[in-house]
Amino acid sequence: MWRRLAPPVAVLGAVVGAFAYVRAVDPNRPGHYPACPLLALTGVYCPGCGGLRSAHAFAHGDLVAALHANAPAVVGYLLFAVAWSVWAVRTARGLPTRVTVRPAHLWALGTVLAVFTLVRNLPFGGWLHP
Repeated sequence: MWRRLAPPVAVLGAVVGAFAYVRAVDPNRPGHYPACPLLALTGVYCPGCGGLRSAHAFAHGDLVAALHANAPAVVGYLLFAVAWSVWAVRTARGLPTRVTVRPAHLWALGTVLAVFTLVRNLPFGGWLHP
């Protein structure tokens, strides 16, 4: 069983390591991480802008600040936790885990991120700025 659990445990270790690093190295202080190239060149917030600040706040337990920095990222963190848990339990039980991503799912995700990006860059969407 332990050999079967190696992939989920390795993925969890990588994610915990990444969050530990972002928790320790504050992205709100300049000079630690590169700036978003789209924001630097055009002044337009991409869907990922604020993702590191969101992860930093999430790792510190500040859910409100994490949602303010990048709400879709927080949803992604929570969806990852659920998906990883299902994967780990099914793997431990020896059951196959198949993920089927249909084109409709990808279109829905793309639409949500496009609307989020559009709204956060409009004058009335300032509350979505990281």
